[in-house]
Amino acid sequence: HFFGADGNKAFWDSFAVLIQFGAILALLSIYFTRLWKIALGMLTNADDRRFVIGVQVAFLPAAVIGAALHGFIKGVLFNVWIVCISLIVGGVVLLWIDRVTPRPRYHDATRFPLLTYLIIGFCQCLAMIPGVSRSGATIVAAMLLGADRRSAAEFSFYLAMPTMAGAFAYELYKSWGTISAASPFIVAVGFVVSFISAWIVVKTFLDYVSSHGFSLFGWWRIIVGAAGLVALGLFK
Repeated sequence: HFFGADGNKAFWDSFAVLIQFGAILALLSIYFTRLWKIALGMLTNADDRRFVIGVQVAFLPAAVIGAALHGFIKGVLFNVWIVCISLIVGGVVLLWIDRVTPRPRYHDATRFPLLTYLIIGFCQCLAMIPGVSRSGATIVAAMLLGADRRSAAEFSFYLAMPTMAGAFAYELYKSWGTISAASPFIVAVGFVVSFISAWIVVKTFLDYVSSHGFSLFGWWRIIVGAAGLVALGLFK
């Protein structure tokens, strides 16, 4: 209301995706040195080439399925009940993965097998369900496939860059006509907040989960999801 765009529902529906550009730049700023070395190494290093191909392979399922189901996802799945239930289920999965994680076989996110990258990419598609965490889905998948916590989280961040960039570009194209005169300023504010928060989260998240696991995030999701269901029941 303060920014004068409270009545533009179509814009607000796209806002959460549009501001992800800030998070993309935050990830690029953090991993720029490593990604640059990989880019240079592609000419001479087979492992670097496999990693770049692996990211592309992991990205494809979300790109294809997301584009095909875009209307269904926004029109049918965007439901508060679904979000709350997804939060709870995701929280339970995070608590479970801390207890049953197999012995890690991979400790470097840039050295997973191609099949592992592909399976992680398909698991990322679960995040098309509102309330399902994209990072949570990919991290859990990577750990079940043999990655340790840190490398699983790191690859989730690597995969986030093309995935969020694709979603940003697609949403920008689809929603360009809904942007009001006030909207660019709103997106700019969201972009700055997104950049700062993503930078802080990535910098602290890897060290935290490497030492403490995912139980804190699991319980947080369960509590928020349960509170949401209670509120829906009381105020329906």
